[in-house]
Amino acid sequence: MAVPFSVLDLSPIVQGSTAAQAMQNTLDLARHAERWGYQRYWLAEHHGMPGIASAATSVVIGHVAAGTSRIRVGAGGIMLPNHSPLVIAEQFGTLASLYPGRIDLGLGRAPGSDQAVARALRRSPAAADSFPQDVVELLAYFAPAQPGQIVRAVPGEGLDVPVWILGSSLFGAQLAAALGLPFAFASHFAPRLLTQALEVYRTQFQPSPRLERPYVMLGVNVFAAESDAEARRLFTSLQQAFVNLRSGRPGLLPPPVEGYEAQLSPMDRLGVAETLACSMVGSADTVRRGLAAFIATTGADELMVTSQIFDHAARLRSYEITAEVREML
Repeated sequence: MAVPFSVLDLSPIVQGSTAAQAMQNTLDLARHAERWGYQRYWLAEHHGMPGIASAATSVVIGHVAAGTSRIRVGAGGIMLPNHSPLVIAEQFGTLASLYPGRIDLGLGRAPGSDQAVARALRRSPAAADSFPQDVVELLAYFAPAQPGQIVRAVPGEGLDVPVWILGSSLFGAQLAAALGLPFAFASHFAPRLLTQALEVYRTQFQPSPRLERPYVMLGVNVFAAESDAEARRLFTSLQQAFVNLRSGRPGLLPPPVEGYEAQLSPMDRLGVAETLACSMVGSADTVRRGLAAFIATTGADELMVTSQIFDHAARLRSYEITAEVREML
């Protein structure tokens, strides 16, 4: 059976554009992704990032779900330590009530911001320490209410909202395994511990009422175009964005630059290569070979494709080519 492909969208705000346009592009891409057979469409919580428009993640999920009809829509993810578990249960219970059978909830423990923004969110520095307990509390709110239960999520209780654990380290793998939940690993920007995390998750997995056996979704950057050269040119937008972020200068997604890699310092070149190691960049044939090897090596149950491409039409074409590649696989 073919490995399903899904979409991770950061709702990129590109240079010369606005958050309003970014969210129009997000809905347009979601409608195309639905037509091209992608399994789910996830949006990520980031705060204070000039180039990312999905900060109010549950609101954008509602926007996408309202404008589509079949594709699953969800969070990849909600950074739970920024929120009360009850509030998230109510938000996603509301979404699941509006769009039954189509809403996913991925949970992470990172701040999705820097320390200044974390303070503005009223997030305690120790908030991440209670992440496992917060996940358990949240899961309880989705269970049917018990007699005498005082705190209830309405909407939320008794609803089948699939919950995923997101991670870029071994911690998330251990938690997902212990709770018997599906696991999404952020290999698209943090590939270093990928092999170890998969081993931990699969060997320590405990079956639960939510999931009988381990299920892994892996993030991968895909930049597909008519030629390898054009795809490499498109990829320079993401390379620039990562160098800017590592340098403490996050900004709008920049346009492609010819020969960008040659302009990098050896340290930046190494950093980009390591961070973006799980990237398939090229024509359909190149991307097909890369994805086939990645799936064979990792045994991924599903791929979460992300494509931070400056030009919206080129981004659509990249996802279209990737959908065609999926059929070849």
